[in-house]
Amino acid sequence: MFDTMTMTKVLGGVCGTLLVFLLGGWLAEEVYHADGYGDDRVAGYTIEVASNEDAGAEVEEGPAFAEVFAAASAADGESQWRACSACHALEDGVNGVGPHLYGVVGRDVAAVGGYNYSGALIAVNDVWTAEELNAFLENPRNYAPGTAMGYNGMRRIEDRANLIAYLDSLDD
Repeated sequence: MFDTMTMTKVLGGVCGTLLVFLLGGWLAEEVYHADGYGDDRVAGYTIEVASNEDAGAEVEEGPAFAEVFAAASAADGESQWRACSACHALEDGVNGVGPHLYGVVGRDVAAVGGYNYSGALIAVNDVWTAEELNAFLENPRNYAPGTAMGYNGMRRIEDRANLIAYLDSLDD
């Protein structure tokens, strides 16, 4: 059943397949390799972008937080609280993964007893004003690099203002 001709065909098939894969790998390397081997090739496609004459002009940032906060709704902020409730509690003295947020607006940073705050947060701020909470909630990692809070941030300024208004309405 396995004679010389059959073994030759099998060996030829394996060598042919190996040759196809080697040539395919070489061709793909030539087509897609961007760094080249010392020659002056450029990566992929170059996309031409029209120059923006106003590149030096400042980008409009939108309404100021004070204006948005003045019109904020504590009722709408209650729905924003759901994202925070995974780690924080609203009851005074009850800590979760994070410290309780009862009375957080106007409270000193790291003022909750029994909770171990990260040093990065203590170094950034002294008191949680509405403006400071807004900056922190927008992007906690940029506000306090090295903070233990793993939240990515709340992008919409209206949502942040509503949440802060809700938190401020909880205590007297």
